[in-house]
Amino acid sequence: MIPYPFTYHRATSLAQAQALLGGSADAKLLAGGQTLIAAMKMRLAQPSDLIDISAIKELSFIRAEKDAIVVGAGTKHFEVATSDAVTRAIPALAELAGSIGDPAVRHKGTLGGSLANNDPAADYPAAVLALGASVKTTKQTIAADDFFTGMFATALDDGEIVTGVSFPVPERAGYAKFPNPASRYAMVGVFVAKTKDGVRVAVTGAGPCVFRVPEMEAALAKSFTSEAIAGLAVDPSDLNSDIHGSSEYRAHLVTVMAGRAVAAASHG
Repeated sequence: MIPYPFTYHRATSLAQAQALLGGSADAKLLAGGQTLIAAMKMRLAQPSDLIDISAIKELSFIRAEKDAIVVGAGTKHFEVATSDAVTRAIPALAELAGSIGDPAVRHKGTLGGSLANNDPAADYPAAVLALGASVKTTKQTIAADDFFTGMFATALDDGEIVTGVSFPVPERAGYAKFPNPASRYAMVGVFVAKTKDGVRVAVTGAGPCVFRVPEMEAALAKSFTSEAIAGLAVDPSDLNSDIHGSSEYRAHLVTVMAGRAVAAASHG
């Protein structure tokens, strides 16, 4: 295959990354590269410039605050999975991070890259949406409910970089997914969180974009048990259907995974 030219930059500060990003018409940020490198190999992405932000120390951190866990965008999945601060405050988040891909993916992939890419089957969007997290960028702070806008689409503007995520600590939370046996992506993943403001249920993998299930949230607010949602089903008409599973199968999995997530939250 004939290679195509691009210019590689290794940014050592967020300010430098922003300057490089603003100085190119078709630049792409490179963090873990778990999606971008594969897309470039298949010619689905042909950026003029690659801006490597993996060496920016200010983007890699985990910090426990009074009522939240703040995670830098450059933090690797395995760092979240093995963090004592995350495990103490939001064990379901640590468990989610530990279920992403395989060890190679978890040691390279980053939180910010996952969110900015917003793959329909990625795990992190479910946690961000269910926990009502806030996504911090170089320009603003975006509420979870406003961040995910569609398949591979977010509220990020051109040149805007995710810098971190603030996860409010819930009263209890659980995550359960049915992974594709090859990729470990979620065919369906459900994150359930009970907070002082109510219950939030977020589903990834089932549809074109992560989404909430209001009917399950209302039922769990009355009775936080798996039995309370056992008879509830989502409409399959807007769900994904492919060689791995039909939309009806995914709709069934949403109810099953939601029940398992509630059980995990109740025993966590």
